[in-house]
Amino acid sequence: MSYGLINEMFEQKMKLIHKYLIKLGCSQDNAEDIVQDTFYKALKYIDGIQSDKMSSWLFKVAINKYYDLCRKNNRHIHMSIDEDIFKETLHDSKLVEDFILDLEQKEEILKALNSISDIHKNLLVFKYEMGLSYREIAELLDINENTVKTYLFRAREQFKKVWRDRFEK
Repeated sequence: MSYGLINEMFEQKMKLIHKYLIKLGCSQDNAEDIVQDTFYKALKYIDGIQSDKMSSWLFKVAINKYYDLCRKNNRHIHMSIDEDIFKETLHDSKLVEDFILDLEQKEEILKALNSISDIHKNLLVFKYEMGLSYREIAELLDINENTVKTYLFRAREQFKKVWRDRFEK
């Protein structure tokens, strides 16, 4: 495998990991540091990592570094809201009204999402927020594609239950 191909593969995976860390609520600076540390660690141990497990290895190292940072700072992991997309479309009062309603609904969704298990939250974010395919998620987590489908079904069911419970009270 050529150096250029390896570099391209790492760059692609690191962008995905960076994006995911930001979705988890990681600051831009911390996400960049974690990605850089993960890349360094991958280069250091590259001979010991199976090539077909590289994606899941990178992901696990980065996520564990983020969890360690959260534990160190005594902080709970929460998904973040990206409001920039909405702000770009604000031009008149109707759009402002829609923006506020969208933001309120998004906050409710995030509250529900943050109250389900981490694995289910991760799967839902991978599939619906980041748009990853079942195959990409399976590769990233180093699990069978059918297992991803099963876990995603359970994640959706857990989310629906939490969502219903929030609004039936």
